[in-house]
Amino acid sequence: MEERFSRVRSAKDIAISVVLLAAGIGLIVTPDSVPLNITGYTLGVAGLILFFVMKTSYRDSETGEVMKKTEKYFPASRSESILKALSTDPQSLDLNEENKGNGLKVDTYFNTKTGHVFTQLFEYIPYKYEPCSPVYSYDISKAEKLIK
Repeated sequence: MEERFSRVRSAKDIAISVVLLAAGIGLIVTPDSVPLNITGYTLGVAGLILFFVMKTSYRDSETGEVMKKTEKYFPASRSESILKALSTDPQSLDLNEENKGNGLKVDTYFNTKTGHVFTQLFEYIPYKYEPCSPVYSYDISKAEKLIK
């Protein structure tokens, strides 16, 4: 699933970078004290760095749709129950043991505007997570529990 979704800049990422850069330039051109100029340079550099580094959205390579991502971690002993819940009814997934282990990871990509949700279960094999389920596609009303 990592190949299907690539990281991209969202409008929010670009807006934050532009605001920091504009504030930095505004402080630099203001003929005041040296501390304001230093603050301006710091804000400007931070804005530039964030523009090139910050990518918080994901683009679906098949549809071109921009999505957000959530990750939930579970102990490895819950593998069968999570697979059953994802294949039949994702609302039945028991989140009581979430973040009590990191043997399993459920990646969920979603777009609230279009109502599409894609999810997949990964198992931790030393040094990386390997997919252990197919990519499931749901309507957002059926998978609200996964995107919170």
